[in-house]
Amino acid sequence: MIKQHVKVIPFLLFVVSITLNTHGQEAVENLELDRLLPIDQSIRKGVLPNGLTYYLKSTDVTKDVASYYIIQNVGSVLENDNQQGLAHFLEHMAFNGTKNFEGKGILNTMQKHGLVFGKDINAYTSFDETVYNINNIPTIPELIDTGLLVLHDWSNYLLLTDEEIDAERGVIKEEWRTRQSGGMRILQKNIGTMFNHSKYAQRLPIGLMDIVENFEYKALRDFYHDWYRTDLQAIAIIGDIDVDQVEEKIKVLFSKIPAVNNPKKRFVIDIPDNDDMLYSMAMDEEVTTSNMSFGIRHPKPLKEETVASLKTSLLNGMVTRMLSTRINELSKKPDATFLAARIGYSDHSRTTKAFNMAVYPKPNQQHAAFKSVLTEVNRAVKFGFAKAEIDRTITNFKSYYENQISKKNDISHNRIVKSIQDDYLNNVAITDIEKEFDIVKTIFSVLKPEEIHTALKKLYTDKNRFLTVTGVKGNNNLTKEDALNIINEVEHDTSIEAYTDDFGGKTLISGITIKKGTITSEEENEALASTTFNLGNGIKVHYKFANKNANDVKLKAISKGGRSLLNDSDLPSADLLTNVIQFSGLGDYSATDLPKVLAGKTANTKINISGLTENISGSSVTKDTETMLQMVYLRFVKPRFDESGFDVIMQNVENYKIRRKENISEKMRDSMTVALYGNNNPKRRLFNDDFIKDISFDKIKMIYNDRFGNAADFEFFIVGDIQKDALKPLLEKYIASIPTSNVKESWKDNSTPWLSRKIDKDIYLKMEDPKSSVRISYKNDYKYSLKNALLARAFGDMLDLRYTETLREEEGGTYGASTSAGLSKRPLQKASVSVNFDCNPEKVETLIAIVHEEINKIANGDIIQVDLDKTLTNYLKERKQQKDYNSYDMRLLTRFYREGYNMNDSKNFEDIINNITVKDIQNFAKALLKDAKSYEIVFKPKV
Repeated sequence: MIKQHVKVIPFLLFVVSITLNTHGQEAVENLELDRLLPIDQSIRKGVLPNGLTYYLKSTDVTKDVASYYIIQNVGSVLENDNQQGLAHFLEHMAFNGTKNFEGKGILNTMQKHGLVFGKDINAYTSFDETVYNINNIPTIPELIDTGLLVLHDWSNYLLLTDEEIDAERGVIKEEWRTRQSGGMRILQKNIGTMFNHSKYAQRLPIGLMDIVENFEYKALRDFYHDWYRTDLQAIAIIGDIDVDQVEEKIKVLFSKIPAVNNPKKRFVIDIPDNDDMLYSMAMDEEVTTSNMSFGIRHPKPLKEETVASLKTSLLNGMVTRMLSTRINELSKKPDATFLAARIGYSDHSRTTKAFNMAVYPKPNQQHAAFKSVLTEVNRAVKFGFAKAEIDRTITNFKSYYENQISKKNDISHNRIVKSIQDDYLNNVAITDIEKEFDIVKTIFSVLKPEEIHTALKKLYTDKNRFLTVTGVKGNNNLTKEDALNIINEVEHDTSIEAYTDDFGGKTLISGITIKKGTITSEEENEALASTTFNLGNGIKVHYKFANKNANDVKLKAISKGGRSLLNDSDLPSADLLTNVIQFSGLGDYSATDLPKVLAGKTANTKINISGLTENISGSSVTKDTETMLQMVYLRFVKPRFDESGFDVIMQNVENYKIRRKENISEKMRDSMTVALYGNNNPKRRLFNDDFIKDISFDKIKMIYNDRFGNAADFEFFIVGDIQKDALKPLLEKYIASIPTSNVKESWKDNSTPWLSRKIDKDIYLKMEDPKSSVRISYKNDYKYSLKNALLARAFGDMLDLRYTETLREEEGGTYGASTSAGLSKRPLQKASVSVNFDCNPEKVETLIAIVHEEINKIANGDIIQVDLDKTLTNYLKERKQQKDYNSYDMRLLTRFYREGYNMNDSKNFEDIINNITVKDIQNFAKALLKDAKSYEIVFKPKV
């Protein structure tokens, strides 16, 4: 379904990445700062006489497909007062009739070729742009022409009929209803401060519902004719294409689109400067935890295409990276006054960037938390950065570049188009990354610490400041006067001392003696082109070389048991285990020291306990495979349990308890649990004080050691771009050396039944913005097989198509229904289908009736063959595309050795898909519904 992408507050997010779309190398001598950066010649750019810009990129990252985009330099800031919401409305209308694709013609055409609405076919509207995409269309000649024709129609040939406009009003209203929440209402109250009461503050893309429901047709058509025009449009085609051929097609097709005579000027909104800090505080009944966002606006360069702009971007990226690391270290201390904080420097509007400090305080510690984070920023402003942290940051940045260069042929279509958007909308040049890295190395080689210090001082200025606060009723909220006093106090605090950092010279396994093990035998699997290594300690490692994604290695170690073998009283502790391990570090190193040890390394591991298994997963670039295996070794031999990390997690737990208190989604979740499993089910407990009391540090240690105590009970899988001869000595050293026992475990059936076979319940909740939420499900015993699993999946996806047409398009009753159907293999073989959606409370009964009607239609054989064809074509298309990625080979191995079948054998997929009939779907639906267990739970606003 079409999403509304609102770039309102990207500076509130954790932004530590640098703008790497800057620029490359050519003449680097003496670091000529005004030199233009070299452009990535693999992307062809052109401009037609009518002003339309095009970009073409040939890549076979996914073979035999291409993605099509149109970037409109048009967003909600261009709306007149009587058009608020119409930029976004127009985005929807692009899927509701064009010159060559009437009605739902675009969707129907693409779905017949296996594309999925909402995933492959989508769009978003923001303040300053609207972007449409159709991804992964097969590159047969007629579909290349079809993809271009869709872009052609999106450029200038929307039909905008009265009937389709009226039909879409309800969809937009339901999208608004779905998005309304306490957080959204807080944003609406604080947005004026964020944008200094400029037009941005009155142009949230979703718009005003009074206008959406009542605007005259002419208002939408005026916006369309004013702004959808070739001089404000760029198209991009990315994929397995012949660039020359597609360029010629573009010239023939798109040159015929007439340029607009005497076009309106595409204005940009300037945000006024402010000498005094802007401030606002907002509260909402459904928001029970606070946060603060302190920002400083800066003008955005008109063009970012020189060595100087690259250097500026690097310095700003280093500043935010190092500040973020310092803040992260502080947050992991039990006595920290804040749960988390984010430091970033990123786009704020079309003409501005913002240096931002977002703080999430512990309960009733807004003042102390704001002061604590501000002090760390000012510590750096006063004294700069330590040599050790600068060196580590440079190492990490260089490693980033090296990894990106090694994977430059594996960049996804979506990532490529992001750089194209930046070039077209923001004048950020698309550079040759290898040549850019040459310049970056030169910059680093002559970089002085004072330059980084100066860069921070340029960001931390006393003009254009703004502070927004999410307050909480009854709390001691941070007022403007309080904030100004704290800022003044911190900025003039002479007792602040420089940050010290002398960590260095250590490796992950420093001081650890490892007794090398052996590989006792190897078994070749010709069908999979894989090898199984049998190690002397009883561990099996299944390995497959795969370089479809270059410089990429993945690991999984899986063992049976999981939560099913735990006592009910241990389940709350199991819920927190992964978080505590993450906050504990690894081996001899704390969570704050571990990243320092791993500087310049691209490797990670994480643990997880699910219902029936426990596992360790890892990933690395090829050169850091050894580091990844060292981490796996330590996960078994020297795990770390840090009680201070546990204390920090428990403080987060207490805050979560407060945060969820009035949150509607959390209330719905709890109500669903009670309705299905009762109030005191030991396996389905509510998150409350009793739950929290049962979380124990000692239990977490016990559970970890119990579940991860014997590596021989794990089956290891390694897939990726590492040669067999390079991997074998690493396996002998780090995996074959792990102490093991002969104990083997399995899972047990700990499934939790519903309270009754049929549950039908209305639940009334107090809501600020009234809406109903519907939850419907059926489940039944059903024999597992690969065919039956695919029938279940197809049944759910066909219902999704039906509900898009009926609930959304015909009734305008919901923004979209989420439908899922599946077949479980263990602990019990069961089929199920679930349908969830939000809607207008007045339409609940009508929409619920349609949900059941569509399910029963399929069970009665009233099946639309085209829906089945679309669904099965999608499965074949996706499977073909999945084979272009290493992740497919990982699934190939795990399913062969753990599930007993070969994914590559056509009888296990393609043959099944090609022989599924409407009768198969009908029989599945009939069997699922016969004497099924079911629930229908409807959340309604309390009057």
